[in-house]
Amino acid sequence: MRLVTSDGGWNPYFAGALVGLLAIASAYATTKWLGKTAYLGASTTFVRAAGLAEKSIAAQRVAENEYFTKEKVRIDWQFMLVTGIFLGALAAAVLDRSFKLEAVPPLWQEYFGPSVAKRAAAALLGGAVAMIGARLADGCTSGNGLSGLMQLSLSGFIALAMFFGVGVATAKLVYRRTA
Repeated sequence: MRLVTSDGGWNPYFAGALVGLLAIASAYATTKWLGKTAYLGASTTFVRAAGLAEKSIAAQRVAENEYFTKEKVRIDWQFMLVTGIFLGALAAAVLDRSFKLEAVPPLWQEYFGPSVAKRAAAALLGGAVAMIGARLADGCTSGNGLSGLMQLSLSGFIALAMFFGVGVATAKLVYRRTA
């Protein structure tokens, strides 16, 4: 198996195997150190980051907020995992020389034009919709799908099938060819 594809990116099977090993390692480590299994996920980290930012400005408000009390605003293993994902992805992109700082990616420009404001508005709206959905579901796609599959949970299989199905349908709708 080749680790790098012809376009210079990582082989998706190799990357998937690494994610699988990470999921096993996280389940093992959290069981050993926390006394309970905590599976992969990322959306709660963004809630906690928002809580930490708000805490620096209005600590009393965060302390009295029922949601922040439930989610325990803190830096934990999951927070460090998300930080590591960001830093690892940045390091990988720099090392394989594929890192580019682009306000508007080429694929977006091809379909929607070069407007930075339009791209920023779409990213903000998409992020907000994704985060609201993740909070309503009490977890994100990685937490519900990947961790559910790791446990051979029927709901995990259904969730991941829905994520991919809706993702493919959305991509076909958004990026349809007009020619």
